[in-house]
Amino acid sequence: MAAVRMAPPLRKAMLTVHVTASVGWLGAVAASIALAVAALTSHDVRVVRAAYLAMDVLGWAVLVPISVASLLTGLVQSLGTVWGLVRHYWVLFKLLINVVATAVLLLYTQTLGLLADRAADPSSTLAQLRSPSPLVHACAGLLLLVAATVLSVYKPRGVTGFAVRRAAAA
Repeated sequence: MAAVRMAPPLRKAMLTVHVTASVGWLGAVAASIALAVAALTSHDVRVVRAAYLAMDVLGWAVLVPISVASLLTGLVQSLGTVWGLVRHYWVLFKLLINVVATAVLLLYTQTLGLLADRAADPSSTLAQLRSPSPLVHACAGLLLLVAATVLSVYKPRGVTGFAVRRAAAA
């Protein structure tokens, strides 16, 4: 079964969308880290409340859409180029990183919603609002995204068993 190859203009357009979404995801995670640090360290309850409310909006309006865009465009890139989806380990690892990060993000948006609801409640105290969880999750997300970036740049050698068997059969 021969893989469908994209014409160069389409491949470049899809690569541009993929890189843009992925870089945007990195930037949005960096913004989340800044907001999480503010929520964790500020002594001004208004800043803490605003940080949690902003993280909730950032999660749904930016992080979720661009993580899904990165996943979908990455799939298109792998299926429409010589790299393939299951031919090289680095592509599989990037796919795994993206799927896990997107799944955790989708689950974690529920927690962000709860933190935002608590922040919107005027009776919540500063102690009740503080949570290291957004910072931990954002830092873990940043590490995963940097790992995916490193894999994209260095493209370590190594083909999967599937690729070896397919080459032997050909």
